[in-house]
Amino acid sequence: MADVAARAGVSRTLVSLIFSDKPGASQETRDRVLAAADELSYQPDRAAQLLARGRSRTLGVLTDVKQTFQAEMLGTVYDAAETAGYDVLLSASGPTRDERKAIEALLSHRCEGLILFDPLSGSEYLRSVAARAVLTIVGRKIPASGADSPPINTVRSADSRGIRASVDHLVDLGHSRIVHVDGGDHAVSNARRRAYVAAMRRHGLDAFTRVVTGAHDEEAGAAAARSFLSEPQLPTAVMAGNDRSALGVMDELTRAGVSIPGDVSIVGYDDSPLSRLARIDLTTVRQDGEQLARRALEFTVTRLDDERTGGFECVIEPELVVRSTSGTPTSAGSGGTADVRNP
Repeated sequence: MADVAARAGVSRTLVSLIFSDKPGASQETRDRVLAAADELSYQPDRAAQLLARGRSRTLGVLTDVKQTFQAEMLGTVYDAAETAGYDVLLSASGPTRDERKAIEALLSHRCEGLILFDPLSGSEYLRSVAARAVLTIVGRKIPASGADSPPINTVRSADSRGIRASVDHLVDLGHSRIVHVDGGDHAVSNARRRAYVAAMRRHGLDAFTRVVTGAHDEEAGAAAARSFLSEPQLPTAVMAGNDRSALGVMDELTRAGVSIPGDVSIVGYDDSPLSRLARIDLTTVRQDGEQLARRALEFTVTRLDDERTGGFECVIEPELVVRSTSGTPTSAGSGGTADVRNP
């Protein structure tokens, strides 16, 4: 504004009044100042204006750059934030970037509200974040540590019901040797693993319960599949921690000549865009990513606009989507002597 004032031959205060559309300047002076701004390609510093009023109206979003389901939710967050009059600042975590560093970067840029997709950090640290900004977590719940614990919004899917529906579906088809390839040491993965064990027990299949440690990526699924191929008998069904892991299992088994679902049925979780492709057609659990993102944005903005509100919680029902990767087990697969050959 100082440059515009110098070009127009007026004071900086007068330029500020004109840009704020307040009275106090003649039309001639107003036109001269606006013309000077055009000549200098001046753009108002919205962030500085908001900070001067004590608000940044900026939301920080943490996402894992490799998780396609989170990427789908981002578009909804941007649209909803724009409608609510907020800007969005994105920070990514990943194999080469520490999550805490990504979160602290958002706080250092004066984000007054944070939306974190499936954070891996411990509860104590996340509560410390909630003491510095309005915090909404998508994917897991953070228990309060006491009456003075800062409120935290949570939005998540009912993962236990999604997993239970998957096990029920496979058991109804005639499967018993159902293996779960989990997502590793992660809050969401832990919940899905517990739900799998409970669902197998409910069907009286404790003897067939088996969890293979994995991760939410294709390589983990492929590694699990290679371990199955090295054994004398294949499982009749594999439930993966997410769609990416399921695709890794599917690819490795297909390369080895295993029929899907003839020899092994496969079920994923998320209903990612790839799972819907005709050549993949993966049976999976659909999470309502758009609804998760909209509620996360809504809760964050509501608490920013009214500090008296407490933390919100929303649990959204998932839906099992049955496609062609799950079917009735073959007699060889359901018996005890399936012939397994390494590729």
